[in-house]
Amino acid sequence: MIRPRFSKSFTQQPPIPEEGIEAAVAVMRSGRLHRYNHAPGEASEVVELEREYAQWQGARYCLAVASGGQAMQIALRAAGVMPGDRVLTNAFTLAPVPGAIAAVGGVPVLVEITEDLVLDLEALATKAAQSGARHLLLSHMRGHLCDMDRLMEIATAHGLTVIEDCAHTMGARWNDRLSGSFGLAGCFSTQTYKHMNSGEGGLLTSDDAEFMARATVLSGSYMNYESHGAGPAPEIYDKIRLETPNMSARMDNLRAAILRPQLRQLEQSVAAWNARYDLVADGLTRSPAICLPRRPKAEFYVGSSIQFRVPGLAPAEAEVLIARLAEAGVEVKWFGADQPRGFTSDHRSWRYVAAQELPQTDAVLASLFDMRLPLTFSIEDCAHLAGHIVDAVESVRARVSA
Repeated sequence: MIRPRFSKSFTQQPPIPEEGIEAAVAVMRSGRLHRYNHAPGEASEVVELEREYAQWQGARYCLAVASGGQAMQIALRAAGVMPGDRVLTNAFTLAPVPGAIAAVGGVPVLVEITEDLVLDLEALATKAAQSGARHLLLSHMRGHLCDMDRLMEIATAHGLTVIEDCAHTMGARWNDRLSGSFGLAGCFSTQTYKHMNSGEGGLLTSDDAEFMARATVLSGSYMNYESHGAGPAPEIYDKIRLETPNMSARMDNLRAAILRPQLRQLEQSVAAWNARYDLVADGLTRSPAICLPRRPKAEFYVGSSIQFRVPGLAPAEAEVLIARLAEAGVEVKWFGADQPRGFTSDHRSWRYVAAQELPQTDAVLASLFDMRLPLTFSIEDCAHLAGHIVDAVESVRARVSA
């Protein structure tokens, strides 16, 4: 079967809701873009976003910041990570995660992953015992949740403070509990390719008052910490405000204005992503050469991208697969390349991290492919994409067998 070339963009996101555009224009007309610049008696757009996101997440506190990476850096500092401290994290993640650890002077200790693309919990227990690390920056990479109940048992047993990177799991749940609510803090991104789009932006949530007070001062509150929608009581800051540096990582009112309507639509967006993910996943099962990550019953995921493995492909064959899909208009990333490409990299190219032996992770990445599923794709588009992938994989496999 000859399929027509796919012609839609893998980077085109849906437009900002009209309500958000109107709110953003109102902010621009007011001239009050800075989060602390508001008229007496008024709550700024950032204040309202913090209140609304805290309520949505079920968290006591929420802090809006400039990016998801800043949310992680601030969380690590506020949690007490000091220069030279070892911090555990996934061996498979995106560069901002080890980058956040390095930015605060920490030493990333990478933990193996499984074929289901989640943290290997036995390896975590071993590394926790061997490294002496006191913190785990847990990356829910590409929207995959490990057994969070078991993970928290291991963390408790080894005295680990858990900070969750939820850039790909806003709205995801484990046993009906939202990601970001298991550890000390949840870090979220509102960068364009995440689940809400403000170009750049981040949100940090927690139930711990002292932690959030430190995070708020770190974000650049000066003495305006009372002007927060979901922050600790003023007296919590009495000592913290004088001993915590200012990192100037605030979100502005313009970005908050366009995020608030998206938050109200988030459940609808999640349902739309999962319909697309499930259709592509079902289509990929038609090829016995393709392996999909297992999704446990306890996991409610947000399928804004899909990952699959084609075990047994040599690097040259993986490159042929990528090239054939590109010819068909299908943009798929491969995590086994020897050099970083676009947003895709692995631990071997993070030269600011000491080289570590991770044979299990390397074996998984060698056969791992990744594709975005923007909501600008229709259900019919997704069926078309699955067919292209199966055709290309079967073609390459036939060539290997010949």
